[in-house]
Amino acid sequence: MGSASRAFCELFPAVYVAFCQRRDRRSKTRLTLQQEAALQHLERSGPLTIGEMVRHFARSQSVVSEIVSGLEAKGLLERMRDQRDRRRTLVWLTEEAREVLSLRAQVLDPERVERAMTKLPLRQRTALVEAMLALVHAASDGAAIPDHRTMPHR
Repeated sequence: MGSASRAFCELFPAVYVAFCQRRDRRSKTRLTLQQEAALQHLERSGPLTIGEMVRHFARSQSVVSEIVSGLEAKGLLERMRDQRDRRRTLVWLTEEAREVLSLRAQVLDPERVERAMTKLPLRQRTALVEAMLALVHAASDGAAIPDHRTMPHR
């Protein structure tokens, strides 16, 4: 292994630890695995009734109701009338739930990256982003890579 490859492999864990997302255990958005799975499922499926969720999750109605109630208490789910059939009540994501899911999908903490980037001179920021893009491109075997000219790095 070349010295550049070795240095990259040695530095990468430190980069990951320095910038990875950390979830605050005291946060109101601390979720159980079942709650997180329910949010992710609703994000993909769209609004569902409790009965539909019972079938989708293969759980009892009491378990699904408990999951939904817990997420409602956190402000992440809301119930609404089905516009096509006013007898049906649907469960759907709140705007806060969409934000939580978006943040959880990110590996790195954008605020930490931003704070560190602002400490670097523009020339170094630009070189870092261009070098990372070149490295990803070299490993991609022709897969689509974002165009560095359209990515903000200033």
